Amino acid sequence: MSAYPSAPGDLDWRVSRSCEGSACIMVARNGDSVIFGNTQDPNGPVYSYTTSEWQQFLAGAKQGDFDGV
Repeated sequence: MSAYPSAPGDLDWRVSRSCEGSACIMVARNGDSVIFGNTQDPNGPVYSYTTSEWQQFLAGAKQGDFDGV
């Protein structure tokens, strides 16, 4: 994981359809990385993960690994 003060360039952000407020996670692809930010502060800090880290996270989420968080 890497942290940056703001998102690079013009990214195609995605937000969950279940997002009902202004404090949701937004996700975008940037080359071989997946960038995460917060819709409440779209110009604020972002975090970058590798494609492999993203795939592992999705697999865990689909299996319910994070349901208790």
